[in-house]
Amino acid sequence: MVDKWEIKRELADAINEHDIPRMLDCFTEDATFVSPVGLAEGHQQIAWIFEQFFRGFPDLRLTVWFEATNNDDPLVVEWTGTGTHTGPFLMPDGRDLEPTGRRITLRGTCASFVDDGKIATHREYFDQLELFSQLGMHLEKGDPAAA
Repeated sequence: MVDKWEIKRELADAINEHDIPRMLDCFTEDATFVSPVGLAEGHQQIAWIFEQFFRGFPDLRLTVWFEATNNDDPLVVEWTGTGTHTGPFLMPDGRDLEPTGRRITLRGTCASFVDDGKIATHREYFDQLELFSQLGMHLEKGDPAAA
């Protein structure tokens, strides 16, 4: 029998090593990955999302500080991501934010559904506004969202 938590922990280790092939091995071929960045379906799209983060934050590291081990469907963890913005980072409008040198500390949580020994659905939750604020960005005055 497959230990679902071993798969979840393997994913975290692979993320911290920025080992995309190893990360993808944790997912089914047609896995769905949902995050504030958007929806990714399949290995190619999931890899692309992580490539953007690794490119912008080459020292990105996740520290898992809580695992809801009393539940195995979904597998839920809380984490803190840290890194330094030393590379270009793709913004929602399609342009690259050039390196700011700023450090980020981002809190988040994720839920994974494992099917036949692989992650079939992974949902990542974090506050994009918190991330963009730490990178020195802000809502513009006159922006309807700022009102």
